[in-house]
Amino acid sequence: MFRGARMWGWIMAELDDLKSSFLDGMSRSAASVSVVTTDGPAGRGGVTVSAMTSISADGERPTMLMCLNASASTLPLVLENGCFCINVLRIGQTDISDVFSSRVPAPGGDKFNAVEFEVLATGAPYLSAALVGFDCRLISAERHGTHHICIGAVETVRVAHEGEPLLYGMRRYLRAETH
Repeated sequence: MFRGARMWGWIMAELDDLKSSFLDGMSRSAASVSVVTTDGPAGRGGVTVSAMTSISADGERPTMLMCLNASASTLPLVLENGCFCINVLRIGQTDISDVFSSRVPAPGGDKFNAVEFEVLATGAPYLSAALVGFDCRLISAERHGTHHICIGAVETVRVAHEGEPLLYGMRRYLRAETH
């Protein structure tokens, strides 16, 4: 029995080391900063994410993937509303990221008071000052561990004429080096 308990403790320590190494390694993988927004029968919400990517431009419609923590208040809204907009932030929009990540309080208690937005085809809010907005209909959502993997079919794309993406890596905001 003692040997089993000691073995279990060793396994847990190994998993803790793996998780710590994983988080440290992922912090070195810079990603663009986006705000995922939704609106519809379940209500309006938004949250800052770095886990988003394109899946394919081919097929009937282009597709995007984004991941939301299962505990995020925006997740049930996305699932019920069946839509989301991935708003890619630009350099100089750390304040928007901080509000939607709840690092700083939302003005008047509503995150959307911090931004100007318009409603796109799905009904999801597009942040008017974003570098890019991908307006998506939810076509798939699956929980994996602590997060939901959400896939959307792109209905509308809004692209700003200029600007550079806001990045996050090494546990801080970054900007791309340009030549």
